[in-house]
Amino acid sequence: MTVALMWEARAVAGKGDELLAWATRQPLDPAPLRRETFRAPEDRVLVITWWDGAYDTPDLPELPEPGEDLARRAVHRWRFEAVKDEN
Repeated sequence: MTVALMWEARAVAGKGDELLAWATRQPLDPAPLRRETFRAPEDRVLVITWWDGAYDTPDLPELPEPGEDLARRAVHRWRFEAVKDEN
């Protein structure tokens, strides 16, 4: 099974590019099966990582909090498990 971890942060005003750069530099050990980084209006950054495991797999590496100098609020985190597509 595959589990996806989503990490979303909103940058302090004017620091969207810095937050994006910070997020892309953060290492994960071990490396995920896949990792994608997105940006959105209002200086939002989203990172999705895919891992081999179940929804409740403990100790999957996650990106840390970027700190108050970059993020205007606590990071939002979600965990999802892949389901078989019926189509």
